[in-house]
Amino acid sequence: MQTRASSTLYLLCLLIIFLSSSCASVLLTGASGGVAYTVTNVAYKTVTYPPEQVENAVRTALKKMGIKETGSKKIENGIELLAETAKLKISIDIERITDKTTKISVDAKKNVVLKDSATAAEIIVQTEKILEGKK
Repeated sequence: MQTRASSTLYLLCLLIIFLSSSCASVLLTGASGGVAYTVTNVAYKTVTYPPEQVENAVRTALKKMGIKETGSKKIENGIELLAETAKLKISIDIERITDKTTKISVDAKKNVVLKDSATAAEIIVQTEKILEGKK
């Protein structure tokens, strides 16, 4: 009986370590259009557009969604846009993969613990629609 409890505890610890690593992610398709999420609910997707074009599309998407951009700063290989709503603090990383490929990561926080993955995914979906010329 002691061995079974020890084995269960060991497996539980391994699972926690795996899920808390940034390597683990889940791909959700359908309504969110293939947007992936890290275990910490940061939505991300790589698109085949230059970083400058993606940055402009993200800014347009934020305006379209009524989300106020509050700032920006340089990050390694790109830019981080900061935005907010009455209930969310949003961080959007636009990272150059190549001259023609860009990774978008969106973290929409309600507070220190809770996140809004639906809003994060919608920012990416709206950005893609703008990039593709759809209304």
